[in-house]
Amino acid sequence: MTKGSINVSVENIFPLIKKFLYSDHEIFLRELISNATDATLKLKHLTTIGESKVDYGEPKIEVKIDKEGKKLHIIDQGIGMTAEEVEKYINQVAFSGAEEFLDKYKDSAKDTGIIGHFGLGFYSAFMVADKVEIITKSHTDAPAVHWTCDGSPEFSLEESDKKDRGTEIILHISEGEEEFLEERRIRELLTKYNKFMPIPIKFGTKEINDPDFTPKTIKDKDGKETTEPHKKITVDDIINNPNPAWTKQPADLEDKDYKSFYRELYPMQFEEPLFHIHLNVDYPFNLTGILYFPKMTNDLNIQKDKIQLYQNQVFVTDNVEGIVPEFLTMLRGVIDSPDIPLNVSRSYLQADGAVKKISSYITRKVADKLKSLFNNNREDFEKKWDDIKIVIEYGMLSEEKFFEKADAFALYPTVDGKYYTFEELTNVIKAKQTDKDDKMVILYASNKDEQHAYIQAAKDKGYEVLLLDSPIVSHLMQKLETTKENISFARVDADHIDNLIKKEDTAISKLSDEEKTKLDKLLKEIVPSEKFMVQLEAMDSNASPFMITQPEFMRRMKEMQQTGGGMFGMGNMPEMYNLVVNTNHDLVNEILNTKTRKKQERLINQSLDLARLSQGLLKGEELTNFIKRSYEMIK
Repeated sequence: MTKGSINVSVENIFPLIKKFLYSDHEIFLRELISNATDATLKLKHLTTIGESKVDYGEPKIEVKIDKEGKKLHIIDQGIGMTAEEVEKYINQVAFSGAEEFLDKYKDSAKDTGIIGHFGLGFYSAFMVADKVEIITKSHTDAPAVHWTCDGSPEFSLEESDKKDRGTEIILHISEGEEEFLEERRIRELLTKYNKFMPIPIKFGTKEINDPDFTPKTIKDKDGKETTEPHKKITVDDIINNPNPAWTKQPADLEDKDYKSFYRELYPMQFEEPLFHIHLNVDYPFNLTGILYFPKMTNDLNIQKDKIQLYQNQVFVTDNVEGIVPEFLTMLRGVIDSPDIPLNVSRSYLQADGAVKKISSYITRKVADKLKSLFNNNREDFEKKWDDIKIVIEYGMLSEEKFFEKADAFALYPTVDGKYYTFEELTNVIKAKQTDKDDKMVILYASNKDEQHAYIQAAKDKGYEVLLLDSPIVSHLMQKLETTKENISFARVDADHIDNLIKKEDTAISKLSDEEKTKLDKLLKEIVPSEKFMVQLEAMDSNASPFMITQPEFMRRMKEMQQTGGGMFGMGNMPEMYNLVVNTNHDLVNEILNTKTRKKQERLINQSLDLARLSQGLLKGEELTNFIKRSYEMIK
């Protein structure tokens, strides 16, 4: 037996490991399974190039719980270690065996999938164990060895009678860490971190129907025919899928395979994804993965943290902010890359050159996929637009390269259910919706029902009206106005239609200047000034007598403030509206010429309520009272 002290650069590294190495104690299982996987893949590589003469076979990793003995076993059938290798790789803390192996076989081993980035991974065992044993047999003829350490720098090393190659790690679970002796907890961790590890992981056994057994028809004691019970057999319970869809070539997968993998990733998600994007690049960085577009809501927050980040099939995190462009964090799926540094700050990630290239690549792939879907089946793309627009609009706002590419597939729907690209839209509206200053005015509504009267007024003039109702559309319009030439957006209820698209000709008012002054004074005395600014306009005599509008600039700035951005403080401003009064309407003339003040007030308030009703501003008790008054008038 050999005894000695582990070569560490501080007097006792174990308290540091327990407190600071990892924030979550549960991570130890990921580390030990990762080491076992490395050991197995190393052996596979050595047998492939002829440096090891053993039969590689179909190795697996086994996890066993000994609840009575308070022990957890992790057993692999990999490369194993000699006594010298235990001294080197275990007793010299922070020396990465995987990195040395990759360096030695760098030309032939680059595709072996060895993890090799976890450094002190083995010592994470001491976060949950007060004693750790290693029983290991090298793939060579060297004798097996047994290493023991009780959480101090002291260790013992002696020969073992282990006959099979590979390594068994035995953790003597510490007091207070007994949760790691519970089958449910270990299964949960294996599923979380090792669900897609490249080597099968056995965790106990399970009973299944014998596939070679064909049930016969038999008669029961009453003579009735029945089918005999299916024969059961006991098999290893393999808890992982060593060959997940993202590790395969797109040519080898069908649409049903992608949908099946989506259900594997999100077993509680019942809706099918809209479409997928398969990522696969090996230069200038390594990255594979599959991203899915789920059906979106207009909520920008609840969708996030659904993309899982892996490193060589080892789960790392589902917080991919800084790696995936923010607008794509609303998607779902998997990204796997050995080139993403682990256990570092988000600010470091965002400044890392490789991560920036990965982010740009993912953005480009998503844009190319969207363009392809649009070109190949525009009708289907239009049907899905409402479910994906929030991601595309967010991307246009936050990523300049995506904004440029989005011209080819971003859609602008109308209130009549037509869909235009930006170029198509401008070609359709250019002739009619260009104002006297040669600026093209793009009209839009955010609610077809509430803004129906305004939409109709625009359509009566042959204008096209878009339906733009996402929570970030105000930001997007601002972006388009600053990047496209000679265009502006105006919501149909921002003013009366002749003011929204001002032509050379202006309507003549039927009222004299004196009558207009009298009308203005009367309205301002009756209409609440804290809510409405009175605005007299000469319009077509068939247009509405009273119309409520909200200036485009003020309303848009408030909306932008509420979703982040815009002018400081405007989101908290009270709602202000313009009351546009049509001086050419007969009702306005009647109000002006009515002899009694009481009747004037009644006509103005009725007209104001009707205008508020058409704008959706009459609600609650005010709406109830309006209906009662209308009913009384009818009676």
